[in-house]
Amino acid sequence: MSFGQTLALGALAGLTIFLGLPLGRMRRLGPGGRVAMAMFAVGVLSFIFVDVLAQALDLLHGAVNDLRAGKGDLGKTIAWTALLAGGFVLGSAGLGMLERRLRPSAPTTPPIAGGATAALEPARAATLAEEAERARRRTLHLGLTIAMAIGLHNFAEGLAIGVSARAGAISLATVLIVGFGLHNATEGFGIVGPLGEVTPSWSWLGLVGLIGGGPTFLGTLVGYNVTSHPLELTFYALAAGAILYVIGEVWQAMRRYGHRELGLLLLTAGFMVGVITDLVVSYGGG
Repeated sequence: MSFGQTLALGALAGLTIFLGLPLGRMRRLGPGGRVAMAMFAVGVLSFIFVDVLAQALDLLHGAVNDLRAGKGDLGKTIAWTALLAGGFVLGSAGLGMLERRLRPSAPTTPPIAGGATAALEPARAATLAEEAERARRRTLHLGLTIAMAIGLHNFAEGLAIGVSARAGAISLATVLIVGFGLHNATEGFGIVGPLGEVTPSWSWLGLVGLIGGGPTFLGTLVGYNVTSHPLELTFYALAAGAILYVIGEVWQAMRRYGHRELGLLLLTAGFMVGVITDLVVSYGGG
């Protein structure tokens, strides 16, 4: 498979994330509908977390097996373990600190002087409007955070596509592209599902689509030209930490809506969608 063909198909696999994003424009969802969408997204994200962590551990197990067979290096094994831990911390705590810095602060409202009761109601209305806008911005920042976490994961997927295409495993590369394309289509829903009552603009959807899906293309570009297990391990660890942070944030945000049983059912459904799309990749990869 040529370099140009690989890049084109890698871009196609990444752009399928846009298939699920328009669902974020749906309106008039009640609390149950919001919980269902968000927890389905959490199910998809939970599978991605399991998947990327398993990929990272596979790399570490390979290093340990080489060491046991006398072909490995203890220093490399220790360094890779530290790389996994450091990437996980950076992906979880680092993303949490970044999201907190980006979160809009709540300005203090000056007190009404001299008992100006006539100004009380307009002031309250303005305060409520400000609080609603801050809540909207926090929700959209959470969506951006989810897109960033998914983008880290998709970069690692792009690496797998590029490496297999460069090695001449055309059938494997093709199935990876198809499988990742199907999988990325569900990830678009993972971004917009937790938005709840907030209806994002089309420009915002375009931005998060590029953030979440674009790294598949970039990873394909890098993977075709560079084979680096430490680079793969780094992005798997970053993605795992970031996705775990996002799952916690969405779960906490949805608790206030109730509908616990419905949420758990949809979480299971989202997880199984991730499993089924991954099986396509596994079947083609033999």
